[in-house]
Amino acid sequence: MNLPNYITMARIFTVPVFIWILSSSLFHGTDGRREIIASALFIAASISDGIDGYLARRRGQITTLGMLLDPLADKLLVTAAFVALVQFNPQVVPAWIAVIVIGREFLVSGLRAIAASEGFTIEASDLGKLKMVVQIVTVVAAILDHGWKEWVFFGGRFVLSVHLVAVMAVWFMVAVSLISAVDYFAAFWSKIDKSSARRRKRRPFVLSRPKKFGVAPADALPGQPQQDK
Repeated sequence: MNLPNYITMARIFTVPVFIWILSSSLFHGTDGRREIIASALFIAASISDGIDGYLARRRGQITTLGMLLDPLADKLLVTAAFVALVQFNPQVVPAWIAVIVIGREFLVSGLRAIAASEGFTIEASDLGKLKMVVQIVTVVAAILDHGWKEWVFFGGRFVLSVHLVAVMAVWFMVAVSLISAVDYFAAFWSKIDKSSARRRKRRPFVLSRPKKFGVAPADALPGQPQQDK
């Protein structure tokens, strides 16, 4: 175990804490403490995803355990967040949206597993990175929408509709998730096509030289008499 792996493990341990905060009766009320704590915890866990990867590369501490735990922690965090939001704020995150998000995560994980078995990797695309940022914004906005529908600033001169931001973030996140899934699948399919093409190429077949006595050369015609050399 090293520092990046400890950070990844900490991110995994935040998942049950995050769910407990959203569902615990200790935070029932209208003061917004639960929403603030849950949002802060989710943001901290999401930021740690970049920190552990940076430290692992900077220190040369990329390990097999880290390569296993890091994507597992990411999938657990995203899955837990959207499953919890289906119950916590179903007006913003209905069940079908959670199914799309979680299904997309499983699809990309499956494609990467198949790619690894074929001997190549699928790197995170720019769309995939954008999807992660949009997911963070969406989860935080959906949590805050549960406590506040709008924020008023400057004595009422400026009003921010938290509900509108949450709904727009959810729809934008769904669009980016689907587009990035198609992008990953296209990259995977092109790699598979190239790999299959290389396998379909015929290798040259070289006949062995004829023996000196009693064997006809390879280019002899059927029925043509042969002479010993």
